Amino acid sequence: MSQELLVASALSVRFGGVRALDGLDIRVHEGEVLGVIGPNGSGKTTFFNAVTGFVTTAGGSVTLGGETITGLVPREIARRGIARTFQRLRLLLELSVFDNLMLGQHLSLDHGIVANLLLRGRLRASMTSHIESARHLLSYFSATLPGKLFEPVSALTMIDRRRVEVCRALIREPRLLLLDEPSAGMTPEETAELMRDLQKVKAERSRLAVILIEHDMDVIESVSDRCAVFDYGRKLCEGSYAEVSSDPAVRRAYLGVDDE
Repeated sequence: MSQELLVASALSVRFGGVRALDGLDIRVHEGEVLGVIGPNGSGKTTFFNAVTGFVTTAGGSVTLGGETITGLVPREIARRGIARTFQRLRLLLELSVFDNLMLGQHLSLDHGIVANLLLRGRLRASMTSHIESARHLLSYFSATLPGKLFEPVSALTMIDRRRVEVCRALIREPRLLLLDEPSAGMTPEETAELMRDLQKVKAERSRLAVILIEHDMDVIESVSDRCAVFDYGRKLCEGSYAEVSSDPAVRRAYLGVDDE
């Protein structure tokens, strides 16, 4: 059995009187893909925000590789090996693919300063040593994307923009990758293609752990080693896809099916 990488214990987040997370327990091992499903408002994205320091927790703890990261700011958590994507693309469309990747690489600098340097063309000149590694990473996602390294992101298709966002998260070689609904805005065919791309990355980075939030059950079934189901900020159940998809409580809460 691989080592535990992320451990969230009794994790709680409150927004006024709303308990967005209510004593959540999640464990993720190195090399594992954990699929997270649940109804809208069940706490899935709040869980990501709590793990990455974007919201303040009201209780509980999060450890990464045995180190407590609860209470650290997002930049410090990222430096310890957690990277993420968001439901809505957060790319700088006027900048090139390479420039966007370098924003993921340079967490040691203030993003406003980095953006100014990029726009003036100065940071790119000092980053020539990263060009080949950027092209290598992009090649896992598309045969043509490496050739667009210095094209503006605004010229890319939606799936290629998603690929760039995932590559920006991967550029620092994190230990844990959090993907928040990567299929949003894409066709089923594009979604299947992106999942195949991610499997190529996982094949090379065998110790990389991934937590994937998705509403597309076909995606969850195809790529997840294990699934966790959220409801009202709590973990309703976890197990294999077959186990959770046949659980009566899951079928009621998420699939809208009452077996009784």
